[in-house]
Amino acid sequence: MNYKQTIEYLYNQLPVFQEVGASAYKEGLDNTLALDDYFGHPHGNYRTIHVAGTNGKGSTSHLLAAVLQQSGYKVGLYTSPHLVDFRERIRVNGEKIAEQYVVDFVEKHRKSFEPIYPSFFELTMMMSFCYFADMKVDVAVIEVGLGGRLDSTNIITPDLSIITNISFDHTQFLGDTLEKIAGEKSGIMKNNVPVVIGETVPETRPVFELCAERTGAPLIFAEEGNYILSAEHDSQYWIFESKHYPHLKGELNGNVQIKNAATVLCAIEQLQNKGYIIPQNAVYDGFAHVVELTGLMGRWQVLKESSPKIVCDTAHNSGGMQYIADQLKNETYEKLHIVIGMVNDKDITAILKLLPKNAIYYFTRASIARALDEKNLQKQAEGFGLKGNTYPTVNDALFSVMRSVGENDFIYIGGSNFVVAEALESKYIG
Repeated sequence: MNYKQTIEYLYNQLPVFQEVGASAYKEGLDNTLALDDYFGHPHGNYRTIHVAGTNGKGSTSHLLAAVLQQSGYKVGLYTSPHLVDFRERIRVNGEKIAEQYVVDFVEKHRKSFEPIYPSFFELTMMMSFCYFADMKVDVAVIEVGLGGRLDSTNIITPDLSIITNISFDHTQFLGDTLEKIAGEKSGIMKNNVPVVIGETVPETRPVFELCAERTGAPLIFAEEGNYILSAEHDSQYWIFESKHYPHLKGELNGNVQIKNAATVLCAIEQLQNKGYIIPQNAVYDGFAHVVELTGLMGRWQVLKESSPKIVCDTAHNSGGMQYIADQLKNETYEKLHIVIGMVNDKDITAILKLLPKNAIYYFTRASIARALDEKNLQKQAEGFGLKGNTYPTVNDALFSVMRSVGENDFIYIGGSNFVVAEALESKYIG
């Protein structure tokens, strides 16, 4: 098989959560442990950092990887889902895994892993662990896929665990209260492994404290460390004032990055306490150049600076969308255009009620089985005073908005990772 055929095999033969949803979810670690035994526990060959949370774990993982990379470490980075290319999930010092490695891995091992019946996530995670071992990385930043306690990544014993925040997402698997979700995500806590908590609410803090006490994990709350004293945004960067890093420029845009920056600075301090050598200049370089260093996309990503300004973001739950709604209030425009599509297993109501009514909406759907029908989305949105037309594809929606937009208008594209992914590849954006 060539690379394209191999990727088609992975998608067609293995259950893929991002494509079909709940039917791909496999509770428990039995498959992962069986794969880990077969491959010889590759994650034991390097140090790891484990990142969980509802929102912000992708930005946090990439920021931390960028800083460690600039500190001279060879850094593996495993994240999900990807936007355009499967290989975005697995990187070493920002470089995507080689196509040929993916092909060879599947061809060499498929007769052994097929009887285990792994999910797409279970197998590709193990592929990343093997790749990092083969590439002889010093440390790997591992992003949790879903939850924590029963997530496939939870077989590692990291130097540091991070839980960014808790809000409502994947409630059919993780629970329907913030306390239950916090309990699942706290499942990554391990004895004597420090845990940085990026953000708490009254419902989640007691859960974190109880889980840390039970597991013997030292608990650090980033909110209590005053890591960010102030934050202002110029035309391109966040400018953070920090007690250890004055005038720290942050490349990632969006209001949510203030919380993420504090979480990462707290994590850096904990890693330094464990013997990591992270110079001050590496922190400045990592924060200022994270996109170039890691290839991160889709976080308040400015696709066009003006005439009109176009921004996309992968926020897809109420916690993430609250930040987007606040951010949109800070923008200046004549008309606001929102291209939006969602998947059918999200709390649609919780998201729609956060969106601005003073916008022209383009309701659409991504080309995946989980996509919510655009007419259904439009009907639900009308109940919140959100008005616009429907479009059967993301390209159709983008074609329409680009025909009608004025040079002083603002276009926001989002609602799901898949809408953003298709927008990034669209001929109408660029």
